[in-house]
Amino acid sequence: MRNSLTILVMLVLSKIAYSQENKHQIKGNVLFAPIGVFNIGYEYIFNHHWTGQTDLFISIWRSISEKQLQLGMAHMEVRYYFSEAPEKWYIGANIGMSVFNTQKLNYWNTLLSREGYNVMLGTTIGYQIKIANRWNLDLFLSGGNAQSFYHILNKSTSSLESYNASAYGNNGEWTLYRGGVMVSYSFKVK
Repeated sequence: MRNSLTILVMLVLSKIAYSQENKHQIKGNVLFAPIGVFNIGYEYIFNHHWTGQTDLFISIWRSISEKQLQLGMAHMEVRYYFSEAPEKWYIGANIGMSVFNTQKLNYWNTLLSREGYNVMLGTTIGYQIKIANRWNLDLFLSGGNAQSFYHILNKSTSSLESYNASAYGNNGEWTLYRGGVMVSYSFKVK
């Protein structure tokens, strides 16, 4: 009985001590911000090893050099840190969705662009480096399966160019779809 009571007291005290720590992180991707592409995120620490993250990636450019480049992505991810969250190596599983109006590289010399959406399911590998008391650098790379549904749009005629213009074309591929260096700030909410 005494051992059970001791274990219970230790668990409660460790939970109270852990709840006083910084359990929230806000972050921004410093690789894309200088070119006007915004990638912001929020990470919540569930316990010593597990966290959850959600992030948005938004390209505000209608076009660059007359090439379509509108893109918005949203992801949710669960992460497992091998040491203590949110420090050092981690792996994660994510699911995301995007909407786009872009020109693929193999269409670069044409007036054709793709407009549609996709669903992504994959994994992440990353490393968080503590740079100050509440500040971290989060280096990460994500990839997996992306299923895209789109119309091909001809900019010269503003018409849909596909076998069946009313139906979506589709494409599935294994690809890298997220990555960068996030600067993150940890805080607690009272």
